Amino acid sequence: MAITFEVTDLKQYTVCPRIVFYRYCLPKVRPVTVLMNEGIRQHEEEDEREERRSLRTYGLTQGERVPHLALRSERLGLSGRVDLAIAVPERSAAGTEAIVVEYKYSEQKAGPHFKLQLAAYALLLEEAWGLPVKRAFLYSIPLRKAEVITITPRLRASVLETVERIQQCIATEAMPAPPSNQGRCVACEFRRFCNDVV
Repeated sequence: MAITFEVTDLKQYTVCPRIVFYRYCLPKVRPVTVLMNEGIRQHEEEDEREERRSLRTYGLTQGERVPHLALRSERLGLSGRVDLAIAVPERSAAGTEAIVVEYKYSEQKAGPHFKLQLAAYALLLEEAWGLPVKRAFLYSIPLRKAEVITITPRLRASVLETVERIQQCIATEAMPAPPSNQGRCVACEFRRFCNDVV
């Protein structure tokens, strides 16, 4: 039976495949860092702000917000809870569509890992609501700004390819090589499991 992965697993796998390997091959071990707890706290505070925030932040004049929407697809082998989904009505300039918004406690532009996460949520939302998802937003909590991400065919294909790579990794239980950029290893919750990184 195939495992249904969480959308955040795709993001983590892009940063370092070992994080996902440890999570599924050593499932009773999941250290929590101070930075992770701070991110959770910031997300909770952002929920309160979102209720007051204008849709203009996302380039919209109208739309229905659905916070913390749980999504699951056996077909995609994915599940997750998107921070915010927005249903845009047909009478809008963009036409009927759905939009994904993720909050991040980061000032950096969306890297490949965040783009993949947004694309995975886009595919899940399309399946759940039957509406096209052409764009998503990464909302920077510290900057109070939303960065638009176009959901391209390449990003969509990358979601499916990454799910397949993770399935193979877990099925073979072969520990992946460390990431080429080990700058993030310093703050990684699994750092003590890796003896070949900084």
